Amino acid sequence: MPKMKTHSGSKKRFRVTGSGHVKAGAANRRHFMRRRSQNTKRVSRQGLILFKTDGDNIIKYFLPNG
Repeated sequence: MPKMKTHSGSKKRFRVTGSGHVKAGAANRRHFMRRRSQNTKRVSRQGLILFKTDGDNIIKYFLPNG
């Protein structure tokens, strides 16, 4: 059985935290930012923690090596 490889696109987009959650960047941040409220822009800067089931799938299929 060959080794599982890490998905190259996923390792650029996701990070696994110390507690095992998966962290991702916020969507819709590329352009049209002037029409968004300052609060929306500030919150999206920090990224977000994915739901447990989504994070588990990312780790299982795309980031098997951590």
